[in-house]
Amino acid sequence: MEQADADILCLGHTHKPYHRIIDSGLNGQNYYRHAINIGSVGKPKDGNPQGGYVMLTLNENSSVLEKDSIKVEFIRFNYDVEKAAKAIEDCVLPDAYADMLKRGY
Repeated sequence: MEQADADILCLGHTHKPYHRIIDSGLNGQNYYRHAINIGSVGKPKDGNPQGGYVMLTLNENSSVLEKDSIKVEFIRFNYDVEKAAKAIEDCVLPDAYADMLKRGY
């Protein structure tokens, strides 16, 4: 984050949704950065097979000096997991992928 000079970093490669607040402050001054793993729309690896996405809210008063000045909301929704798993089973992908999809891992 420091090399990119970013105060908010959104990522998703691990499929595990989380929000970490990092205090990068120096000389007694708080300077908050946010690492947000948005998870995965159709395969979050957190034991919940629902789809998921993140709603990130920044307002005109958001500041790196205020820890809670941005809002990160993890939103989950139902979708036809069985249909998606069946599509995996019917193609060349390993059936284990369909099982992982059903288990949310």
